[in-house]
Amino acid sequence: MEMNRLEQKVQIESTADGSHTLFVPSLNEHYHSVNGAKQESEHIYINAGLLHSSKENLNVLEIGFGTGLNAYLTLLIAEQTTKHIDYTSLELYPLPMDVVKQLNYVTNRDPEHRDMFIQLHSSEWGYKNEITESFSLTKIKDDFSLLNLPVNLDISFDVIYFDAFAPEKQPEMWSQEIFDFLYSKTNMGGILTTYCAKGVVRRMLQEAGYFIERLPGPVGKREILRATKL
Repeated sequence: MEMNRLEQKVQIESTADGSHTLFVPSLNEHYHSVNGAKQESEHIYINAGLLHSSKENLNVLEIGFGTGLNAYLTLLIAEQTTKHIDYTSLELYPLPMDVVKQLNYVTNRDPEHRDMFIQLHSSEWGYKNEITESFSLTKIKDDFSLLNLPVNLDISFDVIYFDAFAPEKQPEMWSQEIFDFLYSKTNMGGILTTYCAKGVVRRMLQEAGYFIERLPGPVGKREILRATKL
């Protein structure tokens, strides 16, 4: 697959819960579930991942920054709880700001949160950005399928959001080498969650060393996976 197709024009679409997703015509793929972008992210990454961790100080890694929805929902948790979150996200093809500003994850009645959402996208790449007192963001523009992480990011993670495009659309992101690498970067007790519950993905996570749970999925999806390093 030619990944430069992700740089082509995307289309903003509304999902069943009213929140936006993006459609990539060249891949025939959506960024989120059409059954509800926000409810999907909350179910898989926030409730099954972030809130399943009892730690107060968390290093979170996201594979696929995309629309910034996962990062924004995580920031809200940091603001609403006593958790302090250092968030790292990898994305090879950042969205243009004209698309970002049209996304409806924050209502116009909430200008402070609107500013924070825009800041997630406008903050400098390759550096740690203090978005709030309890949430920092480091965005890395790189091809994670090459297993690249900057040398100054030699840290391990408590929670990992694995949110790459589906295996049939982006097969290079779903390999044993990638899951082995992520396992090596996961703290003991750390959690990886993903929307993809395919048997081949479950087996690769198990081979890497994770303990696997098949959990009920969000609306429109039967199962998701949670992997824990025990």
